[in-house]
Amino acid sequence: MKKIVTACIFIVLMSLGASSQDKIIAVVSIEGNDRTRTNFLKRLAFVKEGAILDSVRIASDVRRFKLLPAVASADYKINNLGDGEFEIIYTIVENFAIIPGLNISNAPNGDFAFRTSIFDFNFLGRNQIIGGFYSRNVFDSFGVYWEAPNLLTRKLGIGLNYQNNVLLEPIFFDNDATVNYKFNTRAVEIKMQYEHNFHNRFELGLNISAQEYDFDNGDEPLEAPLSLGIDTVAVIGEYEYNGINIDYQYQSGFRSILSYNVLLGSNGDNDLLRNAFIGRNDFEYFKRVGERGNWANRLSVAYASNSTTPFAALIVDNQLNIRGVGNSVDRGSAAVVFNTEYRYTLYEKGWFVLQSNVFVDTGIWQDPGGNLGDLVSASNNRVYPGGGIRFIHKRIFNAVFRLDYGIGLGDNATSGIVFGIGQYF
Repeated sequence: MKKIVTACIFIVLMSLGASSQDKIIAVVSIEGNDRTRTNFLKRLAFVKEGAILDSVRIASDVRRFKLLPAVASADYKINNLGDGEFEIIYTIVENFAIIPGLNISNAPNGDFAFRTSIFDFNFLGRNQIIGGFYSRNVFDSFGVYWEAPNLLTRKLGIGLNYQNNVLLEPIFFDNDATVNYKFNTRAVEIKMQYEHNFHNRFELGLNISAQEYDFDNGDEPLEAPLSLGIDTVAVIGEYEYNGINIDYQYQSGFRSILSYNVLLGSNGDNDLLRNAFIGRNDFEYFKRVGERGNWANRLSVAYASNSTTPFAALIVDNQLNIRGVGNSVDRGSAAVVFNTEYRYTLYEKGWFVLQSNVFVDTGIWQDPGGNLGDLVSASNNRVYPGGGIRFIHKRIFNAVFRLDYGIGLGDNATSGIVFGIGQYF
């Protein structure tokens, strides 16, 4: 009995001794941040002063910082202060986060079209996004945005935007007639943003819009209305799982982004514009290949429940899914698109990177008024291999100037150049 009691006392004393040897974080410091506020970064960090030293949580903080648009890279070091106390020093390399944007293309009528924008991705030094765009695509359009992902708490924020888009939209009817409409949509959107952790992020909001289609020019089939209009209120949402690791121009890991739009109510003069549900999920996978290579993949699956209207919600377009296919060349109510490309760093010195890429973009669409069998029809399939070049500034967020050339395979396929800012995906 005495031996048992002695053993228990020994175990308790050993436990107390072990706990007294816990390594305590006495100081958390952040260096290298110029514009980003230190108190904001400390608010995001899992590691707090007085906590037990935990290398896993420190590594989580480093990855969280790297996901911020304002941060190009992050690292840490540990200083032993003695008496079981330690200092954690996070070292931040900041991005320049005030970013102009420019996309150039041909409008559906063949005119020169462009979109210019400017955004601050680190407004007030607190990871807020503010900015707007102006575009000319036959007609003038503009939009303004503000997002504060960490405004209310370190996990909860809000976003607001207003857009007035006026475009020349081609609509394709059953008798092969093409009608161009002046499409005007004015929309206000408000959403709540919740980041459960740096892997899982949610958005939920309302979109209130007024949409109008007015006949501009075309073949004038009998079934083509001269004008359409509808006012809608819709629930919008997004769920993102982010398992991507970023090292300047290189990415590795998996990401999934699910977005949806559910119509709550509408007031209009034609059922052709009504879509009760629009959903899309992008699955992305990146893998480092050697020292300079990066394999990038995206599988996009999309569906709109109103499949009977030629005003289908999903568009085949250069800038969205298939490089080289042209601008708004077709529509569909369901789609499966796969993009794969190999990126290779040709030259890197200081802040500058020259990167090449070869790609294959392929997709298949369900025709408006068709059925899901269209998704296995060879006539609805598009395959576009190609290549391009990237000019990258490592110290400016998303400063990737890309130029791609896609070559269509098959009968009546097109080819073309696609220019933009930011990686294609």
